[in-house]
Amino acid sequence: MTQAKSGDTVSIHYTGTLNDGSTFDSSAGRDPLEFTLGSGQVIPGFDKGVEGMTVGEKKTVNIVADDAYGQPDDRARQPVPREQIPAEIPLEVGIQLQMQSPTGQVMPVTVVEISETEVILDANHPLAGKDLTFELELVSIA
Repeated sequence: MTQAKSGDTVSIHYTGTLNDGSTFDSSAGRDPLEFTLGSGQVIPGFDKGVEGMTVGEKKTVNIVADDAYGQPDDRARQPVPREQIPAEIPLEVGIQLQMQSPTGQVMPVTVVEISETEVILDANHPLAGKDLTFELELVSIA
């Protein structure tokens, strides 16, 4: 049987869970995820987990935070004066907003703290610092 190797285009069904068992993403009810193995299109631990699998094979892969979305970076937390947030945007801790960087790149941020004068926005990936578990099934190799 052919094993998936770097450079192959693979299709995978997956379910991703956190340590508490809660699901954060899944391909259930959707087309499988298709990507080129080893190209950096998915997190490093996902790539490593798929490499060597054969079509039809199922397995569980545990990925530490450093091989997933990395550790949270304090430099990605930024205070913004409250008056700079448009009044029509409802502010509450945990809400996700979109910001534009000075170069014009749109990036998601999460409101992590609100005070009378400022709002702390966090641009870290929501899964930064978390170990992840994936149930994988290799559907095809091209």
